[in-house]
Amino acid sequence: MELRHLRYFIAVAEELHFGRAAEQLGISQPPLSQQIQALEEEIGARLLERTNRRVELTEAGRRFLDEARQVMVQVDKAVQVARRAHRGELGELKVGFTSSAPFTSTIPRSIHAFRQAHPDVHLELQERSSAESLKAMLEGNVQVAVIRPLELPDNLLAVELFREPLVAVLRADHPLALGSDEGIAVADLAEEPFVFFPRSFGTGLYDQLIALAREAGYSPRIAQEASEAMTIIGLVAAGLGVSVLPASFRRTRVDGVVYRTLLDPGATTAVWLVRQRSERSPLALAFVDLVTREAAALSSGKSR
Repeated sequence: MELRHLRYFIAVAEELHFGRAAEQLGISQPPLSQQIQALEEEIGARLLERTNRRVELTEAGRRFLDEARQVMVQVDKAVQVARRAHRGELGELKVGFTSSAPFTSTIPRSIHAFRQAHPDVHLELQERSSAESLKAMLEGNVQVAVIRPLELPDNLLAVELFREPLVAVLRADHPLALGSDEGIAVADLAEEPFVFFPRSFGTGLYDQLIALAREAGYSPRIAQEASEAMTIIGLVAAGLGVSVLPASFRRTRVDGVVYRTLLDPGATTAVWLVRQRSERSPLALAFVDLVTREAAALSSGKSR
């Protein structure tokens, strides 16, 4: 039994006329009659009563018609599901993201736009350090990652979404906070204790801080480590030291803390969108395309 047999039968059952059904199907009447007879022989039951004047459904035919219609509806549904999945409109997408990503306007806007465009996609967001997100991607646990710059293996591909300044995080009563609204230099922090991420945490900001300090002629003294940026800011407020974070953290309001732009030429950080070079998932590629376009629109001032 083939799907065309069901279509042929449904057409005859609805028209109750072989000639009209054949015309609707775009075939001649004799082959249609032969196919219906073959269907009845396979089922082992007469589905239609035929006379010279009319065609009628038997009881078996009426029941078979209900079931055949349901089969065709399910087939059409299966086709639509497959097409939507191919277009990236269905399924599940796992995205790793660094903890600082939500503080930028680009990432929340992009995720919102994706959810609006793909309401039937289950979007699973996993907060990880940049290094952990890369590891998860290599292990197949996430398909896309939003990270700070790190050295990538050859099988991963990164797109830079945007860059932002780095800022010094200071207690409001710190001497460097006074009269420095225009910014300060990394060299000004040489004698300060730092509150920062552990090197083992795997954030790209660690290597960048070390490089900036080295260019300024010193090695930063990290007096206190913390794995969360908000914890770092709180420890700065408690007087345990200073820190350096992306400027997007200015959006966080913590009493007793101020932010000063770092004036050094290399004191900027990027946010990357990373995927496997071999990625073929329409869903993942749709996400990458949308986020990239949103980031470009925002950076050019043409966002919706």
